[in-house]
Amino acid sequence: MNLTESYPRKRGSRARMPILFGLVMVMIAVIIALLAHLQTDRETWVRHTLEVEQALSDLSTSIYRSEAFERGYLLTGQSNFTQIYDRERSAMPAEIAEIQSMIADNAQQRAEMSALRLVVQRKMAEMDGAIAHRRAGDINGASASLLDGSARTTSVAVNQAVTRMRANEARLLARRTGQAGWFNIALLAAVGATGLLMMGFAALWVEQAGKAERELETAYRELATTNTELVAEMNSREAAESQVRQMQKMEAVGQLTGGIAHDFNNMLAVVIGNLNMMQRRIAKGEADLGRFVESAMEGAHRAAALTSRLLAFSRQQPLAPEPIEPNHLVMGMSDLLARTLGETIAVETVLGAGLWRAQADPAQLESALVNLAVNARDAMPGGGRLTIETANAYLDDDYGAASGVAAGQYVMIAVSDTGCGMSREVMEKALDPFFTTKPVGKGTGLGLSQVYGFVKQSGGHLKIYSEPGQGTTVKIYLPRLLSGPAAAEPMRSPPAQANGERRKVLVVEDDERVRAFTEEALRELGYAVVSADSAADALKRLEREPDIDLLLTDVVMPETNGRQLAEEAHRLKPKLPVLYMTGFTRNAVVHNGMLDPGVHLIPKPFTVDQLAAKVREILDQVA
Repeated sequence: MNLTESYPRKRGSRARMPILFGLVMVMIAVIIALLAHLQTDRETWVRHTLEVEQALSDLSTSIYRSEAFERGYLLTGQSNFTQIYDRERSAMPAEIAEIQSMIADNAQQRAEMSALRLVVQRKMAEMDGAIAHRRAGDINGASASLLDGSARTTSVAVNQAVTRMRANEARLLARRTGQAGWFNIALLAAVGATGLLMMGFAALWVEQAGKAERELETAYRELATTNTELVAEMNSREAAESQVRQMQKMEAVGQLTGGIAHDFNNMLAVVIGNLNMMQRRIAKGEADLGRFVESAMEGAHRAAALTSRLLAFSRQQPLAPEPIEPNHLVMGMSDLLARTLGETIAVETVLGAGLWRAQADPAQLESALVNLAVNARDAMPGGGRLTIETANAYLDDDYGAASGVAAGQYVMIAVSDTGCGMSREVMEKALDPFFTTKPVGKGTGLGLSQVYGFVKQSGGHLKIYSEPGQGTTVKIYLPRLLSGPAAAEPMRSPPAQANGERRKVLVVEDDERVRAFTEEALRELGYAVVSADSAADALKRLEREPDIDLLLTDVVMPETNGRQLAEEAHRLKPKLPVLYMTGFTRNAVVHNGMLDPGVHLIPKPFTVDQLAAKVREILDQVA
C-alpha cells in the first residue's frame, strides 16, 4: 500500500473524529439535559403533592382542635376555650383557599374540594351555632347536635372527604415518585454512556475526555444534591408526623384527665356541699341531718366506684380469683338483673351443658355482667330482650394471633340485646375511657372499659359484635380451670369477743386521719384497738403486747411497707393473721394483678360494715 496515498485518507479520517465526537457529545448532552429537566419537573410535582397533603393535614388539625375546644366550652362554659376555638376557626377559610389554589390543575381534586368545602362550612356553622347557644345560656340548644348525633355525622363526613383527597394525593405521589425514579435511572444510564464514550476517546483526545469527566462529576454532584434534598424532605415529613402523633396522644391524655376531673368535681361538690350544710344546721342546733349525710355518703361512694373503675381500666385492681361455676353464677344473678333492668326487659339465660369451670374474681365478674346488662338496657329504651349465654369455647392460633390472646380453651359468657346496636365508628371507640353515646349526666363512659380491664387482667378476652338496628353481643372469654378444688364458703360468727375477752387488733397506718377512723370503727364494733404510725412502732407494740389477735396494716408506707412488716411480725408471732388495706398495691401483695395465695386485702375507701365483714371472716378462719 502506498503510504503517501493512505496518509491523507487517515488524516482526513482523524480530522473527522473530532466532528463525530462533538456530534455524539452534543446528542448525549441534549439527552442528559432533557432527562435532567424531566427529573426536576417530576421532583417539583412530588414536592407539590407533599405540600397538598400537608395542607390537608393542617385543615384536619384545625377542624379537630376547633371541635375539641368547642366541646370544652360547651361542657365548662369557660371563655379560654372559646379564645382558642376562635383562633382555630378563623384559620380554616385561609387553609381552604390555599388548598383550592394548590389543586386548581386537578379536576378530580377540584370536585372533591367542593364537597369538602361544603361539609366544612356546615361543620363550622354547627359549632358556631352551639357556641352561640351556650353563650346565651341555652345549654339544651348547645348540646342538641351532640345528643342527636348530627355533629358526629358532620365530623365523619369531613374526615371522609379529607381521607378521599389524601388518598388521591397519595396515588399521585406514588406515580410521580415512580416516574422520578425512572428518570433517575435513565439519567444515570446516560451519564454512564457518556463515561464509556469518553473512555473510548481518551487515548486520542485527552483534553476532550478531561472536559467530559468534569461534566460527569458535575452531573453526579447535582444528582447527589437532589437525592439529599429528597431524603431531608422525607425525614422532615416523618418528624412532622411524629409530632402530630405525639399531639394526639397528649390530647387523649387530656381527655382522660379532663373526664376524671369533671366527674370527681361533681362528686366532691355533693360531699363538700352537704357537709357544709350539716355544719350550718349543727351550728343552729338542728338535728335533722339525715338527708345531708345520705347525700354526702352517696357522693363519696360514687367517687370510690369511679376510682375502682379507673383501676379496672388500667388493669391494676387487686383481684382475688377463685374457682367458679359460671352457670351457677349466672343463675344466681337472674333475680338481681330482673330487678335492675325493670319489667320492660325480658331476661333469658341459655346455659351450656357440661360447662367447664373458670378461675376469676366472682365479685368483679358479677360487676362486669351488671355493667353489660345496664348498657343493654339503655340501648333498649322501649323494652326488649336480654340474653345471657354460656358455652365452652376454643380459640385457635390464627384467631389468637389476630386478637392478641393466647390460644386455648375458654369459658364464654355472652350478653346480647335487641337494642339499637352500634356503628363501626362507635365500636372502635367503645372501650375507650369516658367515651359514651349517652346524654350528658347519664353515664361516665367507664362501664365497658372497666369490663375490658377486668377481663384482660384475668387473662381472658373480650369481643364486641354489633350492627345498627340489630342489637349488640358482648362475649367474655375466661381461661378454663383445669384443676383445683371448688371455693368454700367461710364460716360466720361474732368474733368481737372470745372466752369473755375482747379481741385485740393492731392498726398500722401512717396517715393520721385514716388511722383515727379505723380505730374508731373497730372500737364501735367491739374490738380492743392498739395503733401505730409506722412499721418500727408496730413491732415494738407486738413485743410489749403478745395477745394481739389481728394485724391490720396499710400496704404503702415509708421505709418499710406492709408486706415487710408482716414478715417481721410473723417472726415474733408466726400464726398472727394479717389484713392489708390499701388504695393502690404497688405489687407488694399483688402480682400480675392477682392477690398472693392466703393474702387478705380490703381496698380503700371502706365502710364500717365492710371492715366488720372482713375482720369477722379472717378471725372465723383462725378460730
